[in-house]
Amino acid sequence: MTIPDYQSIMLPLLHLLADDRDHRVKECASRLALEFGLSGDEREQLLPSGRQSTLDNRVGWAATYLAKAVLVERPSRGVLRITDRGHDVLASKPPRIDNQYLTRFPEYVAFRRRDPDASSSQQKSTKSHEQTAGDVQTPAELMNEAYQRLRQALADDLLAQIKQAPPSFFEQLVVDLLVAMVYGGSRADAGQAVGRSGDGGVDGIINEDRLGLDVVYIQAKRWDQAIGRPAVQAFAGSLEGHRARKGVFITTSTFSRDAHDYVTRIEKRIVLIDGERLARYMIDHGVGVLDVTTYPVRRIDVDYFGEGDL
Repeated sequence: MTIPDYQSIMLPLLHLLADDRDHRVKECASRLALEFGLSGDEREQLLPSGRQSTLDNRVGWAATYLAKAVLVERPSRGVLRITDRGHDVLASKPPRIDNQYLTRFPEYVAFRRRDPDASSSQQKSTKSHEQTAGDVQTPAELMNEAYQRLRQALADDLLAQIKQAPPSFFEQLVVDLLVAMVYGGSRADAGQAVGRSGDGGVDGIINEDRLGLDVVYIQAKRWDQAIGRPAVQAFAGSLEGHRARKGVFITTSTFSRDAHDYVTRIEKRIVLIDGERLARYMIDHGVGVLDVTTYPVRRIDVDYFGEGDL
C-alpha cells in the first residue's frame, strides 16, 4: 500500500467527519492511516523537507480544500467539523471527491482564482478529468519536486564546468569542498596539506579535524570513464604505504559496482565520491554556487496563538 494522494483522501475524510463531532486533524490522520492500511514506515514517511509527515501534509491539504468548498468548517485551530453542505454531498453518494468535483462550489472557485468576483460564478472548470502529477500533489510536494529539479539541473551544470576546467582547478575545488565540510582546519592549512605527499599514489593529505588528530588521504581524478576496482585497490595499497587508515577517492565520473563492493570488504575506511555526489555536496555546502532567490515558507506560530494542533 502506498500513501494516497490528497484528493483520494477527501471523500474518506468527509465520511470520517459525518458523525457531526469535532475531530482534530491529527486524529483524522491516524484513523485514515488505519483505514488505508498504511504501515508504520509509511505513516512516518516525511516530506523531503523532513519537517512533516507525508500523510499529515496530505490530510491537512485535503481538509483545506474541503473547507474552501465549505464542506467542512474549522470551529477552532486544528479541529474539523462537517457542514450541512458536506452532509448534502455525502447524501448524493459521490464515487470520488477531488479538485474537479469541488469546482461546482463558487467559494472553491473563488479561492482557486484568487478573484472575489469569481464567487458568483457557477461555471465548472473545463479541465480534463485525467489526472496529472500536479493534480495529486500538495503545494508543499510540488515545491519540493520543483526544488529537486532545480538542484539536478544545477548539479549537471556544475559537473560540466568542472570537466572543462584545468586539473589544478579540480584539486583546488576538492580542498575548498573538504574545508567547507569542516575538514582540514583553515583554508591555508588545508592548502599546505594537499600535495605534500608527492607521489606514491596519493594526491593529497588533509586533517580530519582542526586539531590534526588524524589525517585523510585524498585521490582526485577528473575522469570521464567509470572507475573500477583496480584503481580503488591501488589507492588502498597507497594508504598502506603511508600507514594510513582513511581515504577519500573523488571523481567527476562514476565507480563500478566492483569498486563499491571492494571498499566494503577491506579494513581501511575509503569513501567513494562520484560526480553526482560531488555536485550535491558542492550545492549543500555552497562551493562554486550562489544563492539567487530565497522563498520563505511560513506556518502559523502555535506559541503565539496558544496550545493546540494545527
